[in-house]
Amino acid sequence: MKTINQKTILSLLFSFWCLLLVAQPNNNAVVGTIKGKVMDKNLKQPIPYATIVINGANDKVISGGITTEEGDFLIADIPGGKYTLNIQFIGYKTFSQPIEITRKNKDLDIGTINLEETAEALDDVTIVAERTTIEQKIDRKVINVGKDLTTTGGTASEIMQNIPSVNVDQDGNIALRGNPNVQILIDGKPTNISPAQLLRQIPSTSIKSVELITNPSAKYNPEGMSGIINIVLHKNANVGFNGNINIGLNWDQNARFNNSVDLNYRNGKFNIYGNYGANINKNRMGGFVFRADQNYETDLAILDNNKSHLFKVGLDYYINDYNTVSFYTNQNLFDGLTKGNVALQFNDNPDADFSQIFVSDSDNLGSTYNFDYKRKFKKEGHSLELEVDYNAFESDSEDSFRFTGGPTQNYVDLIDNERKNTTINFDYVNPLTEKTKLELGYEARLRRTDNDYQSTLFDDSDYSYDRDIHAVYATYGTTFEKWSYQVGARLENYEVEAIFNNQKIFEDQILTVYPSGYLTYTPGEKDTYQLSYSRRVDRPGLNQVNPIREWATPRITSRGNPQLDPQFTNSIEFNYTRRLTGGSITGGVFYRLINDEINQTLIEDPTIEEGQILTFDNFDNNSAYGVEISSNYRPTKWWNFNASFDLYGQTQQGVVEGIAREVDAVIYNFRMNNNFKATKNLTFQVFGFYRGEQEGIQFTTKPFYFINTGARYNFLGGKGTASINFNDIFNTMRFRFSGDIPFPQNGRFQGETQTVFLGLSYRFGSGKNRKVARKRRDDNEKSGGGIL
Repeated sequence: MKTINQKTILSLLFSFWCLLLVAQPNNNAVVGTIKGKVMDKNLKQPIPYATIVINGANDKVISGGITTEEGDFLIADIPGGKYTLNIQFIGYKTFSQPIEITRKNKDLDIGTINLEETAEALDDVTIVAERTTIEQKIDRKVINVGKDLTTTGGTASEIMQNIPSVNVDQDGNIALRGNPNVQILIDGKPTNISPAQLLRQIPSTSIKSVELITNPSAKYNPEGMSGIINIVLHKNANVGFNGNINIGLNWDQNARFNNSVDLNYRNGKFNIYGNYGANINKNRMGGFVFRADQNYETDLAILDNNKSHLFKVGLDYYINDYNTVSFYTNQNLFDGLTKGNVALQFNDNPDADFSQIFVSDSDNLGSTYNFDYKRKFKKEGHSLELEVDYNAFESDSEDSFRFTGGPTQNYVDLIDNERKNTTINFDYVNPLTEKTKLELGYEARLRRTDNDYQSTLFDDSDYSYDRDIHAVYATYGTTFEKWSYQVGARLENYEVEAIFNNQKIFEDQILTVYPSGYLTYTPGEKDTYQLSYSRRVDRPGLNQVNPIREWATPRITSRGNPQLDPQFTNSIEFNYTRRLTGGSITGGVFYRLINDEINQTLIEDPTIEEGQILTFDNFDNNSAYGVEISSNYRPTKWWNFNASFDLYGQTQQGVVEGIAREVDAVIYNFRMNNNFKATKNLTFQVFGFYRGEQEGIQFTTKPFYFINTGARYNFLGGKGTASINFNDIFNTMRFRFSGDIPFPQNGRFQGETQTVFLGLSYRFGSGKNRKVARKRRDDNEKSGGGIL
């Protein structure tokens, strides 16, 4: 597939810009705005996400919106005339007021509106939405996870299968827009655990939403070529004492348990909250690889037995209306046991058969300690904030390998990993005018990593990897009529040092500027157009640079390359959102230019007969493009669905057996999640997924599909929910591949995917949801908590 010409893209973008300029309205028309603030009358606190509706004659909706985290709202582009302003929020009495937009009085400020509670509100606790919704914001796509997704499985890894633009392979590795170079954040924070392992440790019931930030602004950490996936966990901040209990059982050949409990107590100036989640599971995975030229087959059978316990405790202290202090800690304990068997069977020479039995016994502890102080000023939106986050990870594993036949000796590996991250953020926000905002900030990210490797067969080794990043950023944004833009730049100083067996093997220092820009055009309340640009970096990960052997089979050894350079990406993206009566639809295209691309490569291993080393290297510049369409729609009162289609193209480069290869690969996926409401309390769901064929450097992966079904029933006035799911009902979720380079081979792998899930949840408490307006790094919205 040919690379898109850059001049063609620039011409198309310039043409689009000209069309939007031509589409400007007549400035002689009377167009006004209305702003105000919504507060709780008794608690004297802002009400976020209250609904603002402007009705005309016969209650026709003219415009509307929702309040911010601080309870503020601003509705623009209101035609001249007489209307009724309605403000609504669950558990409160509706506020109504007549307004009039005239040429002399077109910008209205109605001040502070104090909403009163309804009597029924005191016993109403709503923690999890009934259905999943997809929301397109200025810089991200937000998937608000409802009960329809939390019932599909036990962990975050299974949740990700249902998220548009996200793919999870058979090993749990995650990719965004077909690219694995993505930064995974939990509540806006990076972690010390690999994404595949992390997603298997988070209970699905702990997830509130998933944010896809594909073209982040200069305010955000620039790591991750395809962007950021931010997993937002639940945090309860209801007034009084409240809680939520979830119990789940998922089984196929083996059982998997997923349980969690959320508690909080809020009274006056204090909010204390805690969470405990347990994920205990067994999962069997098996498959084979057949090599046709030598007529032998490699059979694999693996059984994972993992136990994960997640604890979260936090405190928010509201000193006064202008100062807030918050603290939380997360502790994640993981105990994993993996047993596997790899057998090589030579059909033409059975005497040459040999096998490998391996056992990996590991445990780790991930700890996070976070402190946050926020100062608000009298001017609305004017604030500064200091946040300090310390993250520690300790892991020990013992891997034993026993062989029957073949030339390799039995051996045992002992691996000790220690990683420490310290992140310091200082952010300043100043709304210079009602329509203009300036943001300034500083960030330090300090990482220390030590790996100790001991073996009864191979040489012992020690590896340390230290990385310091200091960054300053500035963004400036403004709105005028139907247009808005934001520009920014981030300056980062990157220093790295790697020491292997007491010898410095790599050292580097890079000073880089990362610019970004957004341009948004909103001709009316139903349509939004957006053009954005950002520069990003994919710095080599620890596993990519670690020279210590990660894993081995009788013929292949995996290890990193300490000499890897970062790869840089320039990304341009255009999105269009159309709001419909029953939902919305969003379409987008993107194009990336990639410098010094990092890819895996196979090289000869001189220490093993016919052996190979799987490692990483930098390749020439590359490009990628993609198209995405997603929607959520309610055709009838009893049926709603979310659907998405995505297609990505990229030229893949690599070296196999010393020969450079280049392949034009295209990936496409289709997802659809249907919810059918049978009665007020009974709902059914059907989820379908299809992935097309993909050609790679060495293999072509075959297409596959799967279908999940389920039902849920609400009882006890909606406080209780019972769920049942039957996943992969046709047993089709299999990873199949074939290839001819460096030799003809084919294979198939499959885990326990045809599962039955039973779940029960119960919510209790005495207060309404009042979301705490505290900082979450790498996000414009506020949320507490964190993990690992």
